[in-house]
Amino acid sequence: MSVFRYLTAGESHGPQLSAIIEGLPAGIRLSAETVNFDLARRQQGYGRGGRMKIEKDTAELLSGVRWGETLGSPLTLVVKNRDWENWLEKMSPLAEHRDDSSAVTRPRPGHADLTGVLKYHHDDVRNVLERSSARETAVRVAVGGVARALLTEFGIRVGGFVSEVGGIRAETPAGAPEELWRRAAASEMFCCDPLAEQEMKRAIDAAKADGDTLGGVVEVQVLGVPAGLGSYVHWDRKLDARLAMALMSIQAIKGVEVGIGFEASRRPGSQVHDQISYDDGYHRDSNHAGGIEGGMSNGEPIVLRAAMKPIPTLYKPLRSVDMRTHEAFEATVERSDTCAVPAALVVAEAVVAIEIANALLEKFGGDSVVEIRRNIQGYREQIKHA
Repeated sequence: MSVFRYLTAGESHGPQLSAIIEGLPAGIRLSAETVNFDLARRQQGYGRGGRMKIEKDTAELLSGVRWGETLGSPLTLVVKNRDWENWLEKMSPLAEHRDDSSAVTRPRPGHADLTGVLKYHHDDVRNVLERSSARETAVRVAVGGVARALLTEFGIRVGGFVSEVGGIRAETPAGAPEELWRRAAASEMFCCDPLAEQEMKRAIDAAKADGDTLGGVVEVQVLGVPAGLGSYVHWDRKLDARLAMALMSIQAIKGVEVGIGFEASRRPGSQVHDQISYDDGYHRDSNHAGGIEGGMSNGEPIVLRAAMKPIPTLYKPLRSVDMRTHEAFEATVERSDTCAVPAALVVAEAVVAIEIANALLEKFGGDSVVEIRRNIQGYREQIKHA
């Protein structure tokens, strides 16, 4: 059962995106500015489209916080859509505003469009694309900001970088993870390799000129996680499975790796498994497992990678079929990006932070930050001398 629970609501061009979070302990230091930092990052990155210039996302905290600290009660937050005034009638909840002449009837390949209208018996693709849009990730990034604030209380940090775009792979320089995160933050591509970044930008420019799009790979790392989050006891409590599900829930993500991932299938076991040492506590001599063994965190940094497909909305649209006439047409074009891989990194960090927060509360749960901190400190002492 999830301890950190949340629901989101809202459509891409509706008045706002909303979230309610339950299970937060009292005493987390939290402000809207904390959440807005990652919302601003989500709108950055080379290759983004026009909507990022229209809207500057900010979150409002409406309940569950008083004087800069959580109360232990459900937290409500909203992210307003500043483009809503241009969609008042098209997205109106009122029956008298219905206008069938504006219905979208040409589903886009690669989207939820066609399957969504078949599943829910709609005759207008807009009823599907408004909620299935990656715009929904804005409110999940806001929820992730709350999860980060919780993790920060216990010395757990989440960060990452873009490692590949359009088949161009970046070299990961030597250095501490947090130094790599700082380098990535200074890059338009959220990339640590300046030479690869320039190649990526040229590839994005070429794709844009051709009406095409590019995908890529992002890497997320989590530092400071104690051994023992998750469980080997049941399939749905395994930490790597839960993190993979969280990452796969992001629109356009088609694959996830933990540690060296698929590379582990190409090596002999002697070059895969991490040897164990003891020096005032257990540690691994390498981290091919990516910080997770047997469905549990093992105390090493958690390392995850997610592969994002190219955005399916193309300015040189692919072929589709009109749902009313069944005649062949070019698919509908919605305003879109050429490459949103840097934004995908921010979303990936958010959903990972949420799932780590959930696993942390599951193991060390308490009603306040003070209680949880006491539980964690006692556990760390316990395993240190095991």
